[in-house]
Amino acid sequence: MKRVITAALPALLVILVVAAAGWGILSLAFSGPLDDAARKGSIAAFSVVSIATLVAIYIPKWRRPALGAFAVAFAVLLARHLTIAPSNARDWTPEVAVLSYATIEGDLVTVHNIRNFDYRSETDFTPSYYDKTFDIRTLDGVDLVAVYWMGPAIAHTFLSFSFSGGHHLAVSIETRKEEGEGYSTIKGFFRQYELFYAVADERDVIRLRTNYRQAPPEDVYVYRMQRPVDNGGRVFLEYMRRINSLRSSPAFYNTLTSNCTVDIWYNTLVNADHLPFSWKIVASGYLPEYLHEAGLLDSSVDFAVLRRQAHVNERAQAADAAADFSRLIRQPPQGSAAEGGRSGTPPRLRLQDSQDGRQESAPGDYSGSPAR
Repeated sequence: MKRVITAALPALLVILVVAAAGWGILSLAFSGPLDDAARKGSIAAFSVVSIATLVAIYIPKWRRPALGAFAVAFAVLLARHLTIAPSNARDWTPEVAVLSYATIEGDLVTVHNIRNFDYRSETDFTPSYYDKTFDIRTLDGVDLVAVYWMGPAIAHTFLSFSFSGGHHLAVSIETRKEEGEGYSTIKGFFRQYELFYAVADERDVIRLRTNYRQAPPEDVYVYRMQRPVDNGGRVFLEYMRRINSLRSSPAFYNTLTSNCTVDIWYNTLVNADHLPFSWKIVASGYLPEYLHEAGLLDSSVDFAVLRRQAHVNERAQAADAAADFSRLIRQPPQGSAAEGGRSGTPPRLRLQDSQDGRQESAPGDYSGSPAR
């Protein structure tokens, strides 16, 4: 056994060093010195140390000193990475420039700065916000909204809370991007985006995706959750607390651990019978199917049928800016309209990125397109 471990040790060390070196180089590339020459110099120096360490692994007398030097260099990079702090004071794009917050007084929750932009196109709009008071006792449902633009495995998901009288409040968890900043999945691992809760009217956050996004077009599905109303109320209050927390203490978005879908799951932990974590939460396009399997969506019909019924693009386009937009998009589809979603499945695979509908930029280019 000892002989096997001794023989395998160099290969294991190589794997660890390569993984650490890759992380370190990407960290320097995305969050290294602002000066271009200094950043490139740091990447080159760390690359030399990494290559030398890989060579030394196969030379017994050099192995320990080289690994020690590499460990010190990596520790310095890690310590620097951990000192990067989130901020609410940046030159934000208009869509994410204003933070929402909530005033909670017993059962009454007043939500401030609810986004309701007047869109003429995806990038041409008039910003508008309003305040509204919601009575938790009148909450009558929670909807999961799933948005597809690049195939079945990836979706942008968010919740919309329904109150009696036809009132709805949607909360989409996204990246908070600065002016001129695009989205990159890899960049999202390196503390480059603040986390943003887009608290919005459905005429904003859903209609933007169904009526104005064309590059690429998006398919939007609205599913009513089958859970006790009390559970939904606790999740709503948890969202409000999180929104208030981010206003005073900003946090970073992370591609894997703090994104649109994972953070929904985190917020549901206030309920003792919350859904167990699953790979279908990471592969967010499968979240509706996972909820259906767990009995949290209408289980009286097959999921394929439910998905067709949940597709709202045609209804949203017909409703457009109607005051009762939320009611109109939830009307049961009739005839062929029930098929929706381009034959009832999420759209074909496109070479786009995964979070918030951001188109993946080419290496070194992070101009991107507006946030999904």
